[in-house]
Amino acid sequence: MRTLDWIVLLGTLLFIVIYGIWKTRGSKNIESYLLGDKNMNWWTIGLGIMATQASAITFLSGPGQAYDDGMRFIQIYFGLPIAMVFISIALVPFYHNLKVYTAYEFLEKRFNVVLRVFTAFLFLTQRGLAAGFTIFAPSLILSTLLDWNIYYTNLVIGVLVVLYTVSGGVKAVAQTQKQQMYVILAGMIIAGVLVVKMLPENVGFTDALHLAGKTGRLNVVDLEFDPFSQYNIWSGLIGGLFLSLSYFGTDQSQVQRYLTGSSITQSRLGLIFNGIVKIPMQFLILLVGALVYVFYIFNAPPLFFNNVVEENTIESSVGQEYVTLQEDYQENHQLKREKAFNLLDAISANDESKIESATRELQEADEQSKLTKAQALKVIKKANPEADTNDTNFIFLTYVINFLPAGLVGLLIAVILSASMSSTAGELNALASTTLIDVYKRLIKKDGSDQHYLNASRWMTVAWGTYAVLFAMYANRLGTLIEAVNRLGSLVYGTILGIFLVAFYFKKLGWRNTLIAASISEIIILSLWVFTKVPFLWYNVIGALSVIFFSAILEKIHPENSKS
Repeated sequence: MRTLDWIVLLGTLLFIVIYGIWKTRGSKNIESYLLGDKNMNWWTIGLGIMATQASAITFLSGPGQAYDDGMRFIQIYFGLPIAMVFISIALVPFYHNLKVYTAYEFLEKRFNVVLRVFTAFLFLTQRGLAAGFTIFAPSLILSTLLDWNIYYTNLVIGVLVVLYTVSGGVKAVAQTQKQQMYVILAGMIIAGVLVVKMLPENVGFTDALHLAGKTGRLNVVDLEFDPFSQYNIWSGLIGGLFLSLSYFGTDQSQVQRYLTGSSITQSRLGLIFNGIVKIPMQFLILLVGALVYVFYIFNAPPLFFNNVVEENTIESSVGQEYVTLQEDYQENHQLKREKAFNLLDAISANDESKIESATRELQEADEQSKLTKAQALKVIKKANPEADTNDTNFIFLTYVINFLPAGLVGLLIAVILSASMSSTAGELNALASTTLIDVYKRLIKKDGSDQHYLNASRWMTVAWGTYAVLFAMYANRLGTLIEAVNRLGSLVYGTILGIFLVAFYFKKLGWRNTLIAASISEIIILSLWVFTKVPFLWYNVIGALSVIFFSAILEKIHPENSKS
């Protein structure tokens, strides 16, 4: 990176951290620290909800996902607006009227402390790993492409987040997330504009969309029902709905965002804002990836975007085999470039027969590139069987580093780090509040002073921050990051949602049967994950319905009082 990039990067990050500490200094009590005195407006709540969900993984892996597979990943969010409406109507007033600190307090009122702690444990297990993952993901990519030490990168991100989260609690998280979202949105818009500006002079935005569409990168909606297809409109509407209901309705990292609202109306507006804006924002991120693909039609792409793995392969005993494939790949790239110009000429002339012929030829050249890359991946594996052959996460940042002007590289890296920090801060704050309220205060020390609990919450934030950094230090590559993080959540979200649905809508079902049903549900989900190829979105549906189904069956076999 150049000097200007370092100035922009460090200046942006330091401003956000210092602003968060200064703006929220001096939390005096536990309500202020965990709920921000309940005085947040809808704008702050909405941006906080988006920032907690949109980790660095979204901005690293999202464009690469569209580059490789098109924009069909967006269908995962199709159920989100429906979930926002349901949560706004059914859950927001309920949580506000209960005056709870965490979502899991309600479960003790409905069942007992056992099910409350069990559900909190599921959340803490999953979200603790996710916090480490949101630190690890950007560190992995940045350390590889910029030759940064991954351990120092993990440590810097973790320390910065813990500093302002410990200092100001949920207020600091909310204020910094607001600034981080401004940086993130500005950075992605600039990246999208620049990728179009850097296309050849006679290729405009509409031309880029034509090329992206003809090569399958604008495949936003898949109407075919296929239970084993990862992304289609049915998995998005049904599986995505259940995922969103659980994440936004029962995950403390999100529930805590709207518990800080100054009123039920402000909390509802924050959720609805997220439901309206999230899909367009994700569409923009994926569209940038599709445009980067078009950019690389006219500018020679690397055969493999992870330059470290590529260099190691070239230096190995099979290096010449890989170099030969590189040459074939570049020859085919020249052909693909020529076919792209032919297609644009045909479109300009409005000649349907030529459009059809040129489209077919471009698609054939694109398929040949994929075949050459598939051969290259086999060579990489021959050179090192342990090598990660998924370079999706490196595509966007490679483009940023190699082609964007000085200053903007620093800004885009600041976007990635800001996203990591904002998501991690929300997670650490939620982990600390759940540990304090649902475990420490409920089971260990029930009669502590307000100051004692405030100090304990700060130390728990430090402890979870340390855990997240340690996990990041030892995490292994998990393939496409944006899929991995959603898959991780889906392992428990369905079960947690099922417990809450039983609590809300099946008043005759008792805690023992619900606990047994939830345990069965987790066994089913983990078995599906290990032994089948069922797409992870369906885990949320299967998990939730399993809890309801087995609770009802067990109630028939062994009835119990719901308060027993």
